[in-house]
Amino acid sequence: MIERQFISQNIKEYRIKEFVAKSLTKAGLSNVKLVKTPLGEKIVISASKPGLVVGRSGANIAKLTKELKKRFSLENPQIELDEVANPHTDANIIAETIANALERFGSARFKGIGHKAMTEVMGAGAMGVEILISGKIPSSRAKTWRFYQGYLKKCGDLAIEGVRKASVQANLKSGVVGIKVRIMPADIVLPDRIRLRDEVQTIVEETDAEADKNVKSEKSEIKEIKEKSAKKETKPKEKTRPAEKKEEKKEDKKAKQQKKIEKSKPKKK
Repeated sequence: MIERQFISQNIKEYRIKEFVAKSLTKAGLSNVKLVKTPLGEKIVISASKPGLVVGRSGANIAKLTKELKKRFSLENPQIELDEVANPHTDANIIAETIANALERFGSARFKGIGHKAMTEVMGAGAMGVEILISGKIPSSRAKTWRFYQGYLKKCGDLAIEGVRKASVQANLKSGVVGIKVRIMPADIVLPDRIRLRDEVQTIVEETDAEADKNVKSEKSEIKEIKEKSAKKETKPKEKTRPAEKKEEKKEDKKAKQQKKIEKSKPKKK
């Protein structure tokens, strides 16, 4: 029973979103959220042109609330508007603008429409964009035209959750044309992006014990330096060279020999 309730609630939310998207085709619709409150159900509509959603003196909102109340049996539906900050990086808004342009100007100018939308997305600061226009454009045979620029993830978790996707249909004289838009925003964090710093900043905090140890080691080093300088200042004893020693020994021998000769001579009476 609980699972059926969840499924029925999700189906109801999807139908409400679909109905709001169909009724607000030219308002630059980005997203529709359904939030439950104690007073009733609140529907948050985020669009690039909130003035078209409101209408003159709130006529469009009043009409939308009445239709939601009748179709989906909502007790007290409250519509809240949220303006999109950067509409050029929103996939739903870009897809809607391309579809409106194709319906207005026809399939002959599809290349100009695709290139214009692509340049607007990249100019808004997106990392990459891909636009697929498939259908009987411009000939009677169905083709798929691809407009792409920049860097775009196609697989992995980032391609599922990070990349913004949207798909819209445009009704032309030649038939239905499908439009798919994928935008990779600039604020996405890539796991393989590495930034190298010029200098590594190391912050070292000394405790009291470590500071005392450092002071003691500095004092011991200063003492050793002072002792070494004092030893250098005291002059060492002059050491005689080996050549000087030999000369002194020779002179001593000569003096001893002369004494012996003087002793051996007879004394004069």
